[in-house]
Amino acid sequence: MKRLTESIASSAILLAMVFLWSLRAIEAANVTYDHRSLSIGNRRQLIISAAIHYPRSVPAMWPSLVQTAKEGGCNAIESYVFWNGHEPSPGKYYFGGRYNLVKFIKIVQQAGMHMILRIGPFVAAEWNYGGVPVWLHYVPGTVFRADNEPWKHYMESFTTYIVNLLKKEKLFAPQGGPIILSQVENEYGYYEKDYGEGGKRYAQWSASMAVSQNIGVPWMMCQQWDAPPTVISTCNGFYCDQFTPNTPDKPKIWTENWPGWFKTFGGRDPHRPAEDVAYSVARFFGKGGSVHNYYMYHGGTNFGRTSGGPFITTSYDYEAPIDEYGLPRLPKWGHLKNLHKAIMLSENLLISGEHQNFTLGHSLEADVYTDSLGTCAAFLSNLDDKSDKTVMFRNTSYHLPAWSVSILPDCKNEVYNTAKVTSKSSKVEMLPEDLKSTSGLKWEVFSEKPGIWGEADFVKNELVDHINTTKDTTDYLWYTTSIKVSDTEEFLKKGNRPVLFIESKGHTLHVFINKEYLGTATGNGTHVPFKLKKSVSLKAGENNIDLLSMTVGLSNAGSFYEWVAAGLTSVSIKGFSKGTLNLTNSKWSYKLGVQGEHLELFKPGNSGAVQWTVTTKPPKKQPLTWYKVVIDPPSGSEPVGLDMVSMGKGMAWLNGEEIGRYWPRIARKNSPNDECVKECDYRGKFMPDKCLTGCGEPSQRWYHVPRSWFKSSGNELVIFEEKGGNPMKIKLSKRKVSVV
Repeated sequence: MKRLTESIASSAILLAMVFLWSLRAIEAANVTYDHRSLSIGNRRQLIISAAIHYPRSVPAMWPSLVQTAKEGGCNAIESYVFWNGHEPSPGKYYFGGRYNLVKFIKIVQQAGMHMILRIGPFVAAEWNYGGVPVWLHYVPGTVFRADNEPWKHYMESFTTYIVNLLKKEKLFAPQGGPIILSQVENEYGYYEKDYGEGGKRYAQWSASMAVSQNIGVPWMMCQQWDAPPTVISTCNGFYCDQFTPNTPDKPKIWTENWPGWFKTFGGRDPHRPAEDVAYSVARFFGKGGSVHNYYMYHGGTNFGRTSGGPFITTSYDYEAPIDEYGLPRLPKWGHLKNLHKAIMLSENLLISGEHQNFTLGHSLEADVYTDSLGTCAAFLSNLDDKSDKTVMFRNTSYHLPAWSVSILPDCKNEVYNTAKVTSKSSKVEMLPEDLKSTSGLKWEVFSEKPGIWGEADFVKNELVDHINTTKDTTDYLWYTTSIKVSDTEEFLKKGNRPVLFIESKGHTLHVFINKEYLGTATGNGTHVPFKLKKSVSLKAGENNIDLLSMTVGLSNAGSFYEWVAAGLTSVSIKGFSKGTLNLTNSKWSYKLGVQGEHLELFKPGNSGAVQWTVTTKPPKKQPLTWYKVVIDPPSGSEPVGLDMVSMGKGMAWLNGEEIGRYWPRIARKNSPNDECVKECDYRGKFMPDKCLTGCGEPSQRWYHVPRSWFKSSGNELVIFEEKGGNPMKIKLSKRKVSVV
């Protein structure tokens, strides 16, 4: 017994030592920099960072996401701070659930990794309203990201609140925390000139305000070419090897390397090959880069109504090295892992050695690093995007595929080439399971009537702006009116049908005539405004026109983006005996939201005091319908996606948690010249439209439902279907990845 006790005690001591050893990199450390690199605790380090946005996954996923990034060769995690998630109303803060920022950072710390925190607080990020609270737009005198007192007051107030929270938790590096870098503002350099002299004053004020927070670690400003000396100017893009900071005393930092791209509802799937991502990273470090961040390393999910754009999909997979469901994407994850290993073999040389560049021939070059001891590392590059080349370097021949970089950590042996993928690939399947329940599957159904229920919120003889009316408290706004048709109208006698014309600034519209669904009109991710032209069936007497306008995420970037409008601007009907009937300035009644939303029918166990119909066969193709069903979780432990290909458009919840907007909208070409490809060519500069797939397929079919949201039984799935679908074909699909 004594030996057993001693053994347990020895094991405990050993585990404690291992834990303390794992934290050696995140002990209290000052963070400084020069033109070569960051120094953390007086030790120069290369940083390979992985962007993981905490609200785009759930707390149960955070440890495995961070660990997978670490196993992939990353030594830092990066995230924005999401202002509108944390301050939903002025001075009222929220840090629960997916917004538990402190918990997320501590998980990073426990993994022995660094943290790069981009406080912003403007983030863009394809996130609703760029992360800025909508309420701030309605504070008098406010212009976002400009030199005015209301904006600066609230921006500084939020930044200070976040900084003080993190200081209290001792999360900055000099306090023993993992945070080694922070960022103020975000890509403001693109737009600064549009704000005149005030733009430059605002940029300088932002930097000064940030530095005054005294966090003990450097501040960055990405894409800010006039960044003051007190902050580091950094690069975003698909390639940043040619980037130079705006003053010679700053290190070369790449805050956003985009390993994929985002998707829009109705858009095709963009793909960036692993070979090109690796090429861009190798070129960056070969040219003296010292801090690199993948945006995104795990994209995750835009749960609820958090996606921006507009028209950004609920999935924010981004074709990142870790997929939306938290699984390594192969071969991209493995190929980059091998790259990181190869780069880190020469870490000391890259940040301390002497750098020289040599031309080896047309489109061929070598970046060589040496030190006084004769140690040497080289990056051999073939910049030709068509032809493979053979080069001589130090009396040795090397084969360089087109558009590739070979890494020689000893200037002799090639340990990695960006175009030679040796890591494993994978086959991904979504394995469907029917919805099931141990107590028998029973659906509850409630259908809303189109138009105003109860009393109208207000009446006006004009068409109002959608966003200024809802203030983004809901996606939905009803515009309703009625017209009287004389029984002498010719179209009633001849059977001709009048034509309804509608113009809108966006985003989407469902049309109901006399309470019957007529059709849908919509913009898209490249052109938000739209027009509708549709023949309508009218009757003698009073005719109801109910128009349900919808937003699909608010604009998230651009100069003065907060002023971008949405909603109807013109309504008319052509075909009357007296000519066109212009309804634009008719009497319109308005209602914010839909009825079930007001009654919170998505909350577990909430009947909303409405009459539900219980059935085993829910109705198909029925618009404005709420479906509720109690289900068991799918078998196994694989990640889960809700298959909504049989549905139209709407929202979904599980146990009150917001799965988000669903819309299996078919991906279309924007012009006859647009193409989808079967295979991507990694060679040559990448752009989002270079390699697209998915033509004629749903832009998003599956919607991530985190396993942690499921109970062992009695899970309440709630669907609000806007235009009609077949709920009997909804399935839960398990994501299975097989290594090839």
